[in-house]
Amino acid sequence: MPPISPLVFNFAVALGIGLLIGIDRERRKGTGPSRSPAGIRTFTITSLCGAVAVIAGGELLLAVATVGVFALAALAYWRAAERDPGLTTEIALVTTVLLGGLAIHEPALAAGLGVIVAGLLTARTAIHRFVRSALTEDEVRDGLIFAGATLIVLPLLPDKAIGPYGALNPRTIWIVVVLVMGVSALGYIAVRLVGARFGLPLAGLASGFVSSIATIGAMGARVARKGELLEAAVAGAVLSTIATFVQLFLLIGATSTATLAALSVPLACGGAAAVIYGGIFTAIALRHKVEQQAEPGHAFSLRTALLFAAMLSVILVASAALEDWFGNAGALAVAGLAGLADTHSAAVSVASLVASDRLSASDSVVPILAALTTNTFTKMIFAFTGGGGAFAWRVIPGLVLVVAASWAGARFLG
Repeated sequence: MPPISPLVFNFAVALGIGLLIGIDRERRKGTGPSRSPAGIRTFTITSLCGAVAVIAGGELLLAVATVGVFALAALAYWRAAERDPGLTTEIALVTTVLLGGLAIHEPALAAGLGVIVAGLLTARTAIHRFVRSALTEDEVRDGLIFAGATLIVLPLLPDKAIGPYGALNPRTIWIVVVLVMGVSALGYIAVRLVGARFGLPLAGLASGFVSSIATIGAMGARVARKGELLEAAVAGAVLSTIATFVQLFLLIGATSTATLAALSVPLACGGAAAVIYGGIFTAIALRHKVEQQAEPGHAFSLRTALLFAAMLSVILVASAALEDWFGNAGALAVAGLAGLADTHSAAVSVASLVASDRLSASDSVVPILAALTTNTFTKMIFAFTGGGGAFAWRVIPGLVLVVAASWAGARFLG
């Protein structure tokens, strides 16, 4: 049996794109003389037209076909402008011919974009209701700020070490700003959806896999704006540390199984302490009646995010200065200094020494726990500066308990 040509698959993708988009347009075209000019057959043929154009004449013929479809779409819009001033069907028709052409060279990308276009068309009512009724002006503004910080500022920043001791990487520091804003926005969305008692603990647990430090800072900032969220925010902050232990378990295990075996009990003890302490405040938050916000506010505070980035910069410069003054006094000092900014990178570096037989697995326990301890110190600073005394004096004991449980597990092994 002769093999099936790849073009058959590509044409099948183009056919599927046309059918997928055309199904929605057919359902909305109406009937009678006032019906929309394009339905399932038009969109399917248009997509195949784009595919055939690429095969027959390449990009030039696809451009000609696109211009022809654009002219027909413009004529249809002009004829129906008085009845329906919308441009959705016409723009979708032009997009379909381009996706049909793209399916010949990049079928996976074309299929994904086709699904997105069809999804946007199908969800028209829900999207309109969400934008007009659910979103506030402050939320739209916050969304634009977050998009600008992520899509404009971040790519423009240099990814290299600058500043005193070469300790500052502008892109890495700005990522902290983006993370703090993103974590705060995630908590805000969770509160809007399921209420503060459930939303903040869930958001904290999930956000911890992005950055536990940023999560603690964002939870503190939320308490500073709305004090009655204290218990729920404390639960979210402490539960975020669970992610730290899960990630340490996975990263160390992927780097050195011997190191993971040596640290299994300390990691289990620390993770269990985080679960217990966070669970206690989650139970308190569930019992505490918190009224739903009467009016939605801001999803995050840009000022708070910038303040956290500034604090992290100071910590990075201070740790680099200590390392320059006192030298690399073994793995313990290096890991401890690195842990001020990130536990995971320090743990992986120590585990790499074990994997290369330059350090024994038993000797790796103390440096990694030292990194965990100094990283906890950074979390304490973020808790106090972000949420104030009431928030910090509830979060810090939980963080201390987690670290103490980890060291106790190591002591048990010793």
